[in-house]
Amino acid sequence: MAKAYLSLGANLDPVQHLRRALRELRERFGNVLVSPVYRTAAVGFDGADFLNAAAIIDSDLDPIALDAWLHALEDAHGRRRDQPRFSDRPLDIDIIFFDDRVLTGPGHLEIPRPELRHAFVLKPLFDLAPGFRDPRSGRTLAELWAQLQGENPEESSRLLLTAID
Repeated sequence: MAKAYLSLGANLDPVQHLRRALRELRERFGNVLVSPVYRTAAVGFDGADFLNAAAIIDSDLDPIALDAWLHALEDAHGRRRDQPRFSDRPLDIDIIFFDDRVLTGPGHLEIPRPELRHAFVLKPLFDLAPGFRDPRSGRTLAELWAQLQGENPEESSRLLLTAID
């Protein structure tokens, strides 16, 4: 079993899709550790605000198989892959870390994910595992979060804690 650190986001019926996705993750992988949920503005396009969270699962799948499973989950939620990368979506789930592996796989699979530089990805992961070390930089999530706050306080201050229950 490997620990997979996931980033979840949605801006089309986000409460419904995040709740359902977390339920489906629990059905498949058992215990799921879930971060607080944050509301953030869309990045890269004009769209509705996103709800973002992180989850940690124990996976019996390798990273490529897990990525395929997560894509199927997104598709089941109505994710359209024929639209621009930066667009509204009912569900987006990315593998940010997979244990301490560094991987460039088929398609757009890259672990750790470069999106870690965004507050909406980093902060929920920091909430769950501040001592986890990014295998690429060797820095903890706490160190990366402190660095982001120092370099880009405007982005980190845009995160708004929200509830989805």
